[in-house]
Parts: sequence; structure tokens; C-alpha cells
Amino acid sequence: MKIAVDVDDTLSIVDRVGKAGAYIERKHLSFRLLNEYANKFTEVYDWQYADVLEFLRDGGIVVFTDAEARKGAAETLAKWREAGHEIVILTSRTEEWLGNAENVTKDWLEKRRIPYDEIVTNIPMKEKGAYCFRHGIPILVDDDIDACLGAQALGVRAVLAVGRHNIRRSAEIHYGGANWKQIDAAVRHILSLIG
Repeated sequence: MKIAVDVDDTLSIVDRVGKAGAYIERKHLSFRLLNEYANKFTEVYDWQYADVLEFLRDGGIVVFTDAEARKGAAETLAKWREAGHEIVILTSRTEEWLGNAENVTKDWLEKRRIPYDEIVTNIPMKEKGAYCFRHGIPILVDDDIDACLGAQALGVRAVLAVGRHNIRRSAEIHYGGANWKQIDAAVRHILSLIG
């Protein structure tokens, strides 16, 4: 069975505040912190999309390339593959942000020994559920509420990777987990239902 898994804030821990804050300080910019737990760069500081792109082009890409893997992620995906499931990395990472998003993602996964079968990049967050539906992927693991809600609306079982940025709305998603042990339990439960 195919299982789609997001990267940023699902497999990884993205430090948007620290890295961007250091850049803002180094450049003597006047942006203010809006939400230290936001999972979208445009919501962390009071800056515009163009400012985020400038940050990424001025070395900010390390936010993604140097991000730590969440504890248990590699082991869980390895278990799923050993059980015969196909892992599809489904990410909204774009060329505009990362250059070759697929190669950057592949490099990050391989350096952290996170197994996968396929990488799909440049999928808008709200389109992830539709992508899974069209490609016969019955399970999506993601940290984005909108991606999970869109998947659920189409009959794709969504598992929310719960974090500080989405905990207030986590009850809207049928399945979830705050760590990879809980995410694994949710996925195994779904697998037992759809077998």
C-alpha cells in the first residue's frame, strides 16, 4: 500500500525563527516576530513573500538542508517499507525556494537515512489530498491542517503530525500523533481498517 509523507515539520524539525532571526539581525532589518510557532515563513515575521525569497537566496536554504529529522521518523518509514508499503515523499517544496527541490529533498533524506520510494515536489498544500486521491494513495501523513482536511474530504485517510503550530485545530483531523511512535500507531490502525 502507498503512504504519502510530507517533509518539513513532519519528517523534519524546521527552525524558522532561529535561522531567519539571525539573518534579520545580521542584515539589520526591522522585521518583527509575529508567531514563533508558525509553519509558514510568511507568518513567522512581519515580512513579505519577496523578503522570504531574499532570505532563502542569501543562505537561508540551510533552514531546510540542515533541518534535523524528527526522532523515530527514519525507523518508522523503514518499518513501513519492510512491511511492503511504498513511501511517497509528497512535499510543497518548490524550485523558486530551493532550486532543484527534488535533489535538495533527496539529499536531505539520504543523509538522514530516511527510506522512500518516490519524491514528488511542488504540490500545493491544498492539492495534496487530490494528488493522493488521483494516484491511489490511501494515507497522507502531514503537519498541515489544510492538506489533511483536503485529503479527508476526498476519502484519503490523513494523519496529522501534531506540533505547536497546529495543536489547536488537531481535533479536526481524525488521526494524528505528536511523535513518530504515535504517528506509526495511527497509520497501523488505518492499515488494519483498510487492509
